[in-house]
Order: sequence, then structure tokens, then C-alpha cells
Amino acid sequence: MPDVNRNRRAVHCSDVTDAERDALLVVRAQLGDRRALSELVGHWHLPVWRYVRVMLGDRARADDISQEVWARALRALPRLRQPERFAPWLLTIARRSVIANLREGYDKNVPEESPSIRDEADSVLDRAQVTEGLAGLAPREREVLILFYLQDLALDDCAQILGVPPGTVKSRLNRARRLLRDQMIEKGYGA
Repeated sequence: MPDVNRNRRAVHCSDVTDAERDALLVVRAQLGDRRALSELVGHWHLPVWRYVRVMLGDRARADDISQEVWARALRALPRLRQPERFAPWLLTIARRSVIANLREGYDKNVPEESPSIRDEADSVLDRAQVTEGLAGLAPREREVLILFYLQDLALDDCAQILGVPPGTVKSRLNRARRLLRDQMIEKGYGA
């Protein structure tokens, strides 16, 4: 009989959405459960790092800024009142950290590095080519594409993170897609 209950529980757990899982982990972490916190960080570490990496175009800076993001998030986690909104909340922290880092770079007149990885032998766009194309976009266009397509966030979540209305997100997405397409064609990656 215990096996039947375990199977029911497993089926129930598999029906949980990512947002519900995150919300449960947040609440458990807020109550002091270190394993829940570890699982939460383990699940979100790579997506946060990828977002920061693509936005900054520099692996070393991405490592440093990602650590800052997690330090800020862990300090603020006890005050998070909407655990079901963890993903937009965390990516808002990441966005603010990236913007602060970009501003420092602009203030110091340090040109932003961009990845220059290209595989000319393959006519199909690969991840490096798309990353290179994204690096060539302005931060505003780059971040809306990353949030919507790479982080797979809904328009409303993107709007919350960016601090703009959903209609503005739609127009930025349209412009960003067009600019990325034009840039990829200019580099010879498209037809």
C-alpha cells in the first residue's frame, strides 16, 4: 500500500508547473530549508548566468555579475512576498545588475566586448552565430529577445522585468527581431 501512495504523490508532483515548484521552494527556503534553497539556486544558476553572459558579451564579467545577482537575491529572498513570481523577480535583479555594469563601462569609456565565434562551414545558424548577432544589438533590443525567447517568459513577465507596458514589449520585440535579422543577413548568415 505505501507504494501506491508514493506513486500518487509522484504523479501529483509531475503535474506541478515550474512556477509552482519555484514558489514552493521559495517558501521552504524562507522557512530555513537549505536543501530547498540549494535546489532553487541549482535550477536558476545557469539561466541567470546565460542571461548575463549574452547581455554583457564577456564570460568573466558574466561570472562576476552572476555572483552579485545571487548575493542580492539571497539577501532579499526573505522579503519576497509573491513566491509564485520568483522568475521575474530574479531576472529583474539580474537586469538591474547588468544595467549597472553597463553604465560603469560606459562611464569608463570601455568598449563592450562581443563574442566573435563564427562557423562559416555550416550554413545553418548555430548558437555562436546567434550569440554574435545578439551581441551586436543595443542592450534594449538584446534583453527583450533574451527574456522572451531564451528565458521563455510571457509578455507580462517581460513587461514586469523591464518596467514597461506589455505593448511596449511587443513593439521592442518586433524591432529587435527585425534588427537581428538584418544584422544576420549583413554578416552573411541569412539568405
